[in-house]
Amino acid sequence: MARIPTAAIAAAGLVGGYGAARFTGRRPLGGAVLAAAGAGAAYQWRRAAGPGAAAALTGLYLAAFGGSHPLAKKIGAWPSVLAVTGVVAAASELTERQFGR
Repeated sequence: MARIPTAAIAAAGLVGGYGAARFTGRRPLGGAVLAAAGAGAAYQWRRAAGPGAAAALTGLYLAAFGGSHPLAKKIGAWPSVLAVTGVVAAASELTERQFGR
């Protein structure tokens, strides 16, 4: 079975989590989407690049989520989510290419 790129899982968690919260009005649902995708991405990051890289990327994923909130006040909600998602996806892809097993 083909492996889903980890960058896509992380992006789905950030964009999907925000979208789920925004469109349903239920923030816990958005948090559940964010957490489930983050856990799946962390698992694959660990397998692909090792525990250190997985910890760093998981930290970046969480920082992106947190950082998107103040950034949204400056550039808007969707642009903020898309910007931090791009950073996480790029870091994920670059890390897996560099350290991938």
